[in-house]
Amino acid sequence: MNGIQDRFNSVMKSFARKDKQPAAEEADDAQKKESYFKRVKGSDPRAATCRGKLQFKRSKLNQDINKHLLLRQGAENLLRAAENKKVRQAVSLELSFVSSNLQYLKEELSDLNSSVEIYQGDSGTPYIPMIPFGLKETKYIDFGDAFKDFILEHYSEDAQKYAGAIQDFTNTRQAMRTPERNQTGLALLFEYYNQLYFIERRFFPPDRSLGIHFEWYDSLTGLPSCQRTVAFEKASVLFNMAALYSQLAARQERGTQEGLDSAVDSYLRAAGIYRYILENFSNAPSRDLDADVLDVLANLLLAQAKECLLEKLLLPEEKQDLSAQLDIGQEAAQVAEVYHRLREQMAAPSVQESLPVSWQQLIHIKEVYYTAISHHHFAVGLLEHEGPLSRRMADTLQLSQRDREGQLLSVEHKVPHNKVQQDYLAKCHLREAIVLHEESLRLYRMARELRKRDMLRHVLRLALELSSEQYGLLEREDDFDEPVDAPVVTGSSKYQLSLQAPDFSQHQVTDLFRELGPVEVFSAHHHWSAPRTVHIHRLPGEGLGFSVKMEAPVVVVGVEPAGLAERVGLKEGDYIAGLNGEDLKWSSHTEVVAQIRRAGSEFQLHIITPMDKTEQTPEPPRPPPMPPLSDKTWGSLSSSGVSSGVSSRKPSPASSLASQNSKGSARRHSWNPFKKGSRSDHPELYISNVVLR
Repeated sequence: MNGIQDRFNSVMKSFARKDKQPAAEEADDAQKKESYFKRVKGSDPRAATCRGKLQFKRSKLNQDINKHLLLRQGAENLLRAAENKKVRQAVSLELSFVSSNLQYLKEELSDLNSSVEIYQGDSGTPYIPMIPFGLKETKYIDFGDAFKDFILEHYSEDAQKYAGAIQDFTNTRQAMRTPERNQTGLALLFEYYNQLYFIERRFFPPDRSLGIHFEWYDSLTGLPSCQRTVAFEKASVLFNMAALYSQLAARQERGTQEGLDSAVDSYLRAAGIYRYILENFSNAPSRDLDADVLDVLANLLLAQAKECLLEKLLLPEEKQDLSAQLDIGQEAAQVAEVYHRLREQMAAPSVQESLPVSWQQLIHIKEVYYTAISHHHFAVGLLEHEGPLSRRMADTLQLSQRDREGQLLSVEHKVPHNKVQQDYLAKCHLREAIVLHEESLRLYRMARELRKRDMLRHVLRLALELSSEQYGLLEREDDFDEPVDAPVVTGSSKYQLSLQAPDFSQHQVTDLFRELGPVEVFSAHHHWSAPRTVHIHRLPGEGLGFSVKMEAPVVVVGVEPAGLAERVGLKEGDYIAGLNGEDLKWSSHTEVVAQIRRAGSEFQLHIITPMDKTEQTPEPPRPPPMPPLSDKTWGSLSSSGVSSGVSSRKPSPASSLASQNSKGSARRHSWNPFKKGSRSDHPELYISNVVLR
């Protein structure tokens, strides 16, 4: 019996060792990957674990929500169709149970999407939190087998020679998944995006798929989307660039002018990237890349940039005159109006379900708060002003205050003529400020998620105390003039905001697969015959019987009938890819001619023959007619995107092709089948071009 027990224990131990071995190997692989990515500049691999867990929770919650929505829809249909009273009661009970579960799941998802304080700065200065955006998550992709097969099949070259380049690109994409929250992390995203320009043209033909699928998770809902096209990969990387800019802006020290300037710059760059996605990509498969959502996100970034500009005006601690106070009041009213229009835009059914409820609640609080701030500064300016109003001050008061609907106010209520009228108008504005501050605190208490933000409560309560203190100084026992409703402060701004389009030329990259040849010729869009070797043996005094033109690679032209070139099989339009084993794909016309002369009377040429007429004379790709866009576009086409600004060809003044390729390469966009016209939706939400001063 003991022998059987010992044998059983030994078998179980062997199984345990077998089970531990793969786990140990996986741990070693993970450790190797982590040690590598620590060396990749701009990558933080430790962020993958936390964000991965969050993404898994978000995705599971969305699946549960979708399941409960289907259950609720079925219960509602059954309730409408049922006639039996007991059945209707049972269905009603089930429907209430499903609805309560659905509400709970939505609140839990909102909590996951409402983490705004984690990205805020560490300053001790009280502030209203900004709204940063989370990054999209993606899965690891192994490009090795697909790229090697394509190199062997399409380019007829030894794929093993490019194993290092394939691994470098794979590692860069893996590192890009977890960028650091600084300028180095942004540079990593830009470099990967620029590298996609070459990768797409080298390996992604328009007529078939390599079997590579890019899977990204929605940053707002957590639902996965999977596409074959590089356009989806590009748009997702651009989204993460803008999201990272928004996080950098939220972390700035907003108690200093330098920090506020940096925050405004980051917000404008992020908004410019979202506008770029909006104008260059369409029919997005994920909700966070939808046109309506991108429009809201861009306008939210612009509103926060305006808020930072207002905070710049509030920085000086010295006493300000009436003109300065009126300017601050109008700026605050302008910020409130921008948030009001943004809140109306977010209320659209196509957007509301995608954005966290806490975002909408915070925007509502900011709208009311900055309206109160505008009234407060109008009142403080009027109270502290001594002497008569200047003509400019009177005009500013007249134009910056308007009557409420259905109420006629005397001119004295807007433009006082003496100190008594000034104090009375200030009292009206202070009373309105107090009412609005109390309303902002009420909205804060109603927001379940925002109630955890102690800093927000502190700012709102402090503003209420300041207005109440000023109002208390005006109250007298013999004062029987009750304040009327203050005029509405009209928003106005002296700042103009100009969106910053992404500048890809600042992050130059080198084509990892440069040895394949110039990308304008040796791309996935072109086809050639298999390389062949032509043996040239000429007699003394005999000509070669052909000429060459173009640059990198040179093209055979002017083949003489019955000449040496024709006898050995050279044809017009053939590319000379090598000579005596030396690669000439990147050699200029002058260099190839010199090589042939040095070769003497006997040498071997490596020739590639184009398979279509369009490649007889290599030219830069011309834009074909734009195809009709549909929901299938993302899965069947790939966007050419935007050039990184780095020419893949060797520059040469003798080459017309090189000159065409180098003209404005950093500013001219190549054709994009996802290109759309400029949007005109919600023109009132677009803040005019802005120049910081």
